[in-house]
Amino acid sequence: MWTVDVAPIGPLAKEELPEVVDQVRITSANDFTLFRYEDKVFGDENAVYVAPSFFSVFDLAVLEGKAAHPFSVANAVVLTKKTAQKYFGETSAVGKVLMANDSVPLTVTAVVADFPHNSSFNFSIMASMNDFTTRELSAHGHDIMNDFTNFNYQTFLLLKPGTSLPALSKKLDAIHLAHKAEDTDVEYLIQPLSKSHLYNADGTDRGMKTVKMFFAIAILIFVIACINYVNLSTARAMLRAKEVSMRKIIGAARIQLFFQFFVETIILFVIATLIAVFLMVLLTPVFNQLSGKQMILNVADKSFLMVFFTAISGTLLAASVYPALLLSGFEPLKALKGKISNSIGDVLFRKILVVVQFVFSVVLIASTIFVARQLRYMQNKDLGYDKEQVFGMGMRDMKVHYEAVKAELLKQPGIENVTRSMGNIMWLGNITGSNDWDGKEPNATFITYPVAVDQNFLSFYKMKLIQGEDFTGMPNDSTHFILNEAAVRESGMQDPIGKRYKLWDIEGTIIGVVKDFHFASMKEKIHPAVFYYAPNKANVMHIRTTSQQASQAISAVENQFKKYNGEYPFNYAFQDDIYKCLYESELHEVALFNYFSGIAIFISCLGLLGLTVFTAQSRTKEIGIRKVLGSSTWGIVRLMALISCVWY
Repeated sequence: MWTVDVAPIGPLAKEELPEVVDQVRITSANDFTLFRYEDKVFGDENAVYVAPSFFSVFDLAVLEGKAAHPFSVANAVVLTKKTAQKYFGETSAVGKVLMANDSVPLTVTAVVADFPHNSSFNFSIMASMNDFTTRELSAHGHDIMNDFTNFNYQTFLLLKPGTSLPALSKKLDAIHLAHKAEDTDVEYLIQPLSKSHLYNADGTDRGMKTVKMFFAIAILIFVIACINYVNLSTARAMLRAKEVSMRKIIGAARIQLFFQFFVETIILFVIATLIAVFLMVLLTPVFNQLSGKQMILNVADKSFLMVFFTAISGTLLAASVYPALLLSGFEPLKALKGKISNSIGDVLFRKILVVVQFVFSVVLIASTIFVARQLRYMQNKDLGYDKEQVFGMGMRDMKVHYEAVKAELLKQPGIENVTRSMGNIMWLGNITGSNDWDGKEPNATFITYPVAVDQNFLSFYKMKLIQGEDFTGMPNDSTHFILNEAAVRESGMQDPIGKRYKLWDIEGTIIGVVKDFHFASMKEKIHPAVFYYAPNKANVMHIRTTSQQASQAISAVENQFKKYNGEYPFNYAFQDDIYKCLYESELHEVALFNYFSGIAIFISCLGLLGLTVFTAQSRTKEIGIRKVLGSSTWGIVRLMALISCVWY
């Protein structure tokens, strides 16, 4: 399942389906790698092409210019506020011209507010999809409006109210098959935007499990805290037994005493609530740092207030009603004669609550260990290739001088090997369904990740060939393919070596099969991948270095990069760091899980400590008698600890 589709599906849906009011397409502007304004040069922009309808379908706060017609001129762009300030400072950005790749002038027509941190949109520069369509057609003869093979676009549909999503999905399938009949395995899934953050399009989890997990932990902390309050309140009830008895003797009704103790609890909760709100505001930045989020606590928000007061009310009812009933129910004569201490001090209900409390704590401890081990497994599992001490960087203008640069780098200390490819091995990027092979059934196809590589790419990453041979760099390699095991399974070929395979318009032969490797998160299954020899398409250089001389290797690569790319910023990333980014959210989740579990366990221990101290206080006479009869302090401590372990 992918979150991208083909370019024509959106416009065709709007044209042919009455329930589609409008459509928006978005794709990365990978052809723009350098942006310049006067002496300011940047190469780290998240630039995209968007349809003009992007600014009418989505509600964007326009700060400068007019978003109604943002692309009224050729090569127009819209910037976010932060990006505009980076290039133009506090002066107006509208009408200014950015130079892309030192060759394409881009006119700023509008500035919009920065996207929220929790938005799936994090663009900095938005260019026109129409300009991209025209540029692709004139420069490469590629008409994206008739391209049903490359899945590189996000499509959003604005629908009429009451539209059936399953029925619309089938109509989109029919449109696709009408233009590319062999894509029988393509199925469009439509998802409301409101659900896209927590669910995949097929309804499977994308984050809802995490929400439920932390909600469960919050409930456990809530229950443990309530148990603590109930236990300590009932345990200390005997200290107020005579007070209650005197009030009853002079005429106080049970309902009056109940409300007295209930109001006392309310006052205590009000004080605790004020402290809690203060701590929430104070610790929000710490929580954001731990969670990797940018949450803003708005105590005046209706949703926050509803959840907050529901939680407070629930806690108040759960923790105050039973102690108030117990305290107001004392029999005056028994209380005055001191005959209720044993029945209250050793109440079985309190001991059951303590056991339940520590069962929850044990569950949290076990869950913490399990989650940590799962993450450690994902981080340490063999991926099918060797990523240690490997860093990569986009070559840009250096790629036409690759062989000379490679020869020079291999002379440098600390550089063991160099190769190149299209994209990064941990995120292969492009997907396509344009393929054909020997034994293919009519109208059968499968989606694959094509990767253009140099002849030593597989050996560089120490990937295991289980059948056939590697590329040799000879001219005939341009018609050779190496498939991973997943691609072989999807094709149904039994003996793939020597079989015909066609990728796009490249007709060739399968010469090898590489063992499956993980090129995405371990949470995803391994998808089909096809390696083809096309070094002229490679745009990323991979360098293997040593831990001792990594800095020298980086410096040598930077010198070569600057030699051919001038002012363009030099950016690189180690594969280990990229791999960690795949599990960044999981790392934050584990950290939060550990902290919240620790809080729950700490609260449980506080409750037990309070009960133990009170038990010791209530047995002062017994302890005094034991001391008089010769018991040592250590012996009494050991006895009290044994009693706590047995009963609590």
